[in-house]
Amino acid sequence: MQDKYKVITLCGSTQIKDVFIHVQKRLSLVGNIVILPVFFNKSGDEDI
Repeated sequence: MQDKYKVITLCGSTQIKDVFIHVQKRLSLVGNIVILPVFFNKSGDEDI
């Protein structure tokens, strides 16, 4: 049961938010758990 899901962490420049989201969707749709950055300050999000 422990090996049922693969957990993948996406790392890299937060300036490429669209790429992160695209890759997350593709990996999630084939049954993976995907962890990615929550804040993308350089991509136009409001400052926190």
